[in-house]
Amino acid sequence: MLVGIAVGQIAGIASTLLVKATIRPDVVSALVVGVPSAIGMLLILLSGRRWVTTLGAFILAIAPGWFGVLVVIQVGHGA
Repeated sequence: MLVGIAVGQIAGIASTLLVKATIRPDVVSALVVGVPSAIGMLLILLSGRRWVTTLGAFILAIAPGWFGVLVVIQVGHGA
């Protein structure tokens, strides 16, 4: 899960550098938290093998890292 959080932080930084479109913050928050959480929980709940459970926990851990980076960026910009 620690690796998932680190990947989430890298994904958050990369997405802010690559995406220049103006998007509402509530939509971004919903996507950043909702998509990895839904995919990770589905993988954990429907897994039949250990590696699938591990992959689900990894994907589930991406959301807090990514969200943390986006929150720090919003606070830094004074939003």
